[in-house]
Amino acid sequence: MKKNLIKNIQNFAFQKHLWKKGDKIIIAVSGGPDSVCLLDMLAFLAPKYNLKLYIAHINYGLREKDSDGDEKYVRQLAKKYSLPISVLNAKKISKLKKGENLENKLRQIRYAFFEKILKKENFNLIAVGHNQDDLAETVLMRVLRGSGLQGLSAISAKKNNLIRPLLNTSRKEIETYLKEKKIYYRTDKTNADIAFFRNKIRHRLIPYLEKNFKISIKQNLATLAETVSDDFEYIQNSARKANKQMIDENFNKISLEITHFLSLPHSLQRQSLREVISSLSGLNNVELVNIEEIFKIIHSKKNKNQQTTFGGLKIQRKGDKLTLIKI
Repeated sequence: MKKNLIKNIQNFAFQKHLWKKGDKIIIAVSGGPDSVCLLDMLAFLAPKYNLKLYIAHINYGLREKDSDGDEKYVRQLAKKYSLPISVLNAKKISKLKKGENLENKLRQIRYAFFEKILKKENFNLIAVGHNQDDLAETVLMRVLRGSGLQGLSAISAKKNNLIRPLLNTSRKEIETYLKEKKIYYRTDKTNADIAFFRNKIRHRLIPYLEKNFKISIKQNLATLAETVSDDFEYIQNSARKANKQMIDENFNKISLEITHFLSLPHSLQRQSLREVISSLSGLNNVELVNIEEIFKIIHSKKNKNQQTTFGGLKIQRKGDKLTLIKI
């Protein structure tokens, strides 16, 4: 099992071009099974690829003594593997309420910390321990929330300087690997709390689908995410090329020609608007309801000027021009 899993991860890394010889990788280590497995794998492979490794850990303080125990254990791992480590103490955010806002805040803190180390230590990659189960759960979460192609793309194996070497590896394979190597890991008790949407999908929905439909739901969802990701990348690149041809861009304002816009396929129209909105407002997940509101303005037959506002933007139509203004 150990050798097979290492070989599978090497093959996956090769297929997805996750790293090359001589790369310098920051490893996000929480102390849980995924990140501990990732650390052990990369430490084993480092001599073969001449990789330089560095551990990053965040103590959010959300689980009080357990969070401090996680930090202590990760520091022990750094000594075990003779690797440098940086720890961020972010306990102040424990005052935030549970839910989506907290989840987003944690993500922002996490990746800002990783990027800071990346620049300070002159490293070029960040490795995180997302696995195939995480991918399946994320796809299902976004399906249930009515996501489009961008949301269904979910998690990619590599995006810019972020890599996910375990994305083709199941949680069960990871736990078996650690058991066989007798490697201890920390357990986050909140992962069993079904008050969280993800945990409800993990412990209720996915087991129900596996039991009652006898399908490889996790593998199928992972395949869906990969296929959709390729399709979305094509649409996104096509929309960006189209925007270059039809928009007039200033510092806080972007205008596009409606006639040219309407000549595009509908899928490119939607993505074109998302790209423009994102570049002006910084919004990464533009809701479909907002896109449809803009379409109403574009297709309106009324003579008077049409406009709407959302996300810090004012969108208005005058003649053949649709203008988005940062307010």
